[in-house]
Amino acid sequence: MQILLPIDGSADALQAVRVALQWVAEGLKAEFVLVNVQDPASLYEMVVTHDVERLAQLRAEAGADLLRPAEALLQAAGQSFESEVAGGSPAALLPELAENYGCTAVLMGARGVGSPGATGLGEVAAAMLHYSAWPVAIVRCPDDEPVSADDTDPAAA
Repeated sequence: MQILLPIDGSADALQAVRVALQWVAEGLKAEFVLVNVQDPASLYEMVVTHDVERLAQLRAEAGADLLRPAEALLQAAGQSFESEVAGGSPAALLPELAENYGCTAVLMGARGVGSPGATGLGEVAAAMLHYSAWPVAIVRCPDDEPVSADDTDPAAA
């Protein structure tokens, strides 16, 4: 089973990685694809920077930084994975990435670093539930145990 794990720097996204590792510990045979989707550059960023290549480099570096804690968890658990930083609208690009990697499921945080919608879900999670052709599991951090994106101890899962 190939599982897409969207990572955006939120505690919920990292908790999704912990849940995936728990499933593996319980016997699920899976490989993982970690993805971070960086929003396109704003007009302001393009006017101020004047360098499209530099903007792309900055976004790639920012995405790689956001992926590191999830990669550390999977590495510590000895799990195989692939990582990608992509650019575009996350809600539109995640289904395409899942298809490109041959994923059969998506496991993601309930909400990212933005504010939740009326359902308590973030915009991207709601879109994935609505439009995804694959099973989507939504993960929230326990209310009494917030998970820090800097916490990479796999034993805490």
